[in-house]
Amino acid sequence: MNEDLPGFIMCVCTGKCPGFQAMDIWDFINQVRVELPVEYAIIHPQLCEEDGDRFWADFLKTHQKLVIGACAPNMQRKMFKEAFKEAGLDIEKDVLMLDIRDMTNEQAFEKVEKALDAVRLEV
Repeated sequence: MNEDLPGFIMCVCTGKCPGFQAMDIWDFINQVRVELPVEYAIIHPQLCEEDGDRFWADFLKTHQKLVIGACAPNMQRKMFKEAFKEAGLDIEKDVLMLDIRDMTNEQAFEKVEKALDAVRLEV
């Protein structure tokens, strides 16, 4: 594992959320994992549900820096803050949350790319 590279997790709100209609999520996630400096890129169908809580409980044990592409960052903070706290992580420092709804693949990719550039500058 390359600890200098953040992981990228995308939540697609079941894949049926109107906010993701303009995007081909599979092409997008493949473009992120192949073209951007990330350790991995994964999709979860709904991180705010109970199985999402279980996912966070297991996954956050790695203590890896993360970028999350999903809904509004304020909603992500509300939904995920307890999981990060329980893992001993600071949700304000250890994760960058992006709203990528209502974007095309190109728009979302550009937003993630810029965010990763900013994360690299911080390291």
